[in-house]
Amino acid sequence: MSYDVVIIGGGMIGASCAWWLARDPDFTGNVLVIERDPTYEFASTSHTNSSIRQQFGTEINIRISQFGAEFIHNFRDYMGVPDAPEITLQSFGYLYLADTPAFADALRASAALQQSLGAGTRILTPDEIAAEWPFYNLDGILLGSHNPVNEGYFDGGTIFDWFRRQSRALGVEWRTGEVTGITRDGGRVTGVTLADGSSIACGTLVNASGPRAALTARMAGLDLPVEPRRRFTFVFDAAEPLPKDLPLTIDPSGVHMRSDGRYYLCGCPPDLDAAVDFTDFTMDHEIWQEKVWPAIATRVPAFERVKVINHWVGHYAFNTLDQNAIVGPHPDLPNFLFCNGFSGHGLQQSPAMGRGIAELVTHGRYRSLDLSPLGVERIIENRPLLERAVI
Repeated sequence: MSYDVVIIGGGMIGASCAWWLARDPDFTGNVLVIERDPTYEFASTSHTNSSIRQQFGTEINIRISQFGAEFIHNFRDYMGVPDAPEITLQSFGYLYLADTPAFADALRASAALQQSLGAGTRILTPDEIAAEWPFYNLDGILLGSHNPVNEGYFDGGTIFDWFRRQSRALGVEWRTGEVTGITRDGGRVTGVTLADGSSIACGTLVNASGPRAALTARMAGLDLPVEPRRRFTFVFDAAEPLPKDLPLTIDPSGVHMRSDGRYYLCGCPPDLDAAVDFTDFTMDHEIWQEKVWPAIATRVPAFERVKVINHWVGHYAFNTLDQNAIVGPHPDLPNFLFCNGFSGHGLQQSPAMGRGIAELVTHGRYRSLDLSPLGVERIIENRPLLERAVI
């Protein structure tokens, strides 16, 4: 059994890579996606907050998100079939709040970069914030950074479903299985072995295995600084609903919150943000009472009376070097392609990443957006491209 391209991981990133490959008329090969758990019960894709923003601190990430917004707005056209849905981007924006001069200066610098690239970011004084959203308690806040254009919530689950559905319609094969080995012949990958003992030959291998990316790389003899880290999410109802949408607010406490239909969604990392086992989805039941609820009730006094109606734990595929994606071939193994380490940004970056991987496979280079700043060379050289805007 042989395929031109084998993609390890059928979550949002792997599905995007498969769909972009299949839709490229210049790609004439066959594609196999291997997913270890087709229920996606613990996949990062299933535990996302499904938001997108332009407020990043590096040009490449801003441009990636600009294409992501374009893709969302034109999703039906990209799918190319009449029954594809329209996807709404609810642009209530992200609101970063600064309570120190250093962070205020960092927000100003990032806003200048974002504005130079066409983003609608604006720096707001506390009075301006209060005028627009009078429900905030702004004690200690020096300024905010907010972008009301192409930032907010979108239905990532529907996009994911259509990536899978249309990739199959275009000939991509999907297989349930766990990759346990990768075979090499010198400087090339030649195939994979599955837990059931079967072997599959391939021309190109794409690592899209999310928080397990380092395991996949290790099978090929490569190192990757990506590890699973827990992130907690809570959905709550408020006894006193706010009069307008709550922007995705990043509080100085490290807690973030936003509107979620008639409810609200909030989350945070653990206080000790360390690597965990791939199967560790343990909820810290004290963090709501000790950290999350005090933070949201302080910032939004109307949230003094709330009721948690759902909660979950997901994993970030955390790049410990610089919290940025790692994309493209390894110089010592050019047919092994990385698409890893998104550190919480994978869902919103998936359209650009899938397109980029498809261009590398089909044309040997990036043609739409040059993703080479995110190449593995910086990992090998210990040359971080630090993204400070990580939530």
